[in-house]
Amino acid sequence: MKKYIYYPQGTCSVKMIFVLDDENRIADFAVERGCNGNLKGIRSLILGQKAEEVIGKLEGITCNMKPTSCPDQIAKGLAKCLDGSLKAEEE
Repeated sequence: MKKYIYYPQGTCSVKMIFVLDDENRIADFAVERGCNGNLKGIRSLILGQKAEEVIGKLEGITCNMKPTSCPDQIAKGLAKCLDGSLKAEEE
């Protein structure tokens, strides 16, 4: 398992923590700040899913007049996990 910490831009959320298994499935996900209920719902939907699939579903979603959203930032964070832009910590 590898743990990644991502700091989203342009959202109420300030920190996202991803734990990916060896097949890039999301083993755990946590967020600091943001819309608590919505993020709990997103968490329950993405756990166990392949990061690539989640990116495809969430990328580009906006929030009100903002050019991004928490789901979009989740996609961006996961993409950085996969492309090596974020340094992983071994779990």
